[in-house]
Amino acid sequence: MNGQTLASERRSKNILSAVLAVICVIYVLPVLAVVINSFKVNTFVKTDTFALPKGEMWAGWSNFIKGMTFGNYPFYKSVLYSVMITVFSTFLILLFTSMAAWYIARVNSVACRAIYFLCVFSMVVPFQMVMFTLSKTADRLHLNTPWTIPVVYLGFGAGLAIFMFVGFVKSIPIEIEEAAAIDGCGPLRTFFAVVLPMLKPTLISVGILEIMWVWNDYLLPVLVLDINEYRTIPIHIQYLKGSYGTVDLGATMALILLSIIPVVVFYLLCQKHIIKGVAAGAVKG
Repeated sequence: MNGQTLASERRSKNILSAVLAVICVIYVLPVLAVVINSFKVNTFVKTDTFALPKGEMWAGWSNFIKGMTFGNYPFYKSVLYSVMITVFSTFLILLFTSMAAWYIARVNSVACRAIYFLCVFSMVVPFQMVMFTLSKTADRLHLNTPWTIPVVYLGFGAGLAIFMFVGFVKSIPIEIEEAAAIDGCGPLRTFFAVVLPMLKPTLISVGILEIMWVWNDYLLPVLVLDINEYRTIPIHIQYLKGSYGTVDLGATMALILLSIIPVVVFYLLCQKHIIKGVAAGAVKG
């Protein structure tokens, strides 16, 4: 019986490994296509999509140069706006949602529970349901610049962040905070000196997820920002069009590759923290 059980478990693991390998290939293929076609002459991108760029197909670095110099809007400005929006948005989300989650977890009143469930509910509301109202509200409140749009991202990123932070805060013994209060720490000092350092795993996890979301986001900036004056990298890629709406797919693929490299490298370096943070926070939520 033990031998049959072990063989059955081994067979199940092999089947699961094969399924996961197929899923991995499916996910990797689009990225591989971007890498291959970013070095390929535009005319061969459609006709020989998965062929290796060699011979007359090889474009070298010309696609990257063309993508960064195309049109009258400099690519470096798009990079600066994307970096600024991503950094400020992530900072606001981490700061304010961690403080809110700590208050919600410790006070545990009816109002706090209601706020918590509203934040969780906001995670399932499609962005398309509120995007037109949001763009009009952002215009009225003058939140339509790269310096103010992080406030909008704070609202949309609060749901997931508070959900994860509340779960982690509940796992922290309250006696630690009581000891800090006895030593004379006020609420703010207790949070920043005692609670916040212990939130590090979840802070890193939420930060990685929010950075990936904000960096790759296209719809919110295109609705809120003046795209003639402010363009993030996804918007810049969208406007790589020539006369009569023709698109240079080689240059487009080159810029897509440039845009995904930073976030992929960042994710690979920090992926272990995502697993730790989710396991530490969401289980207790």
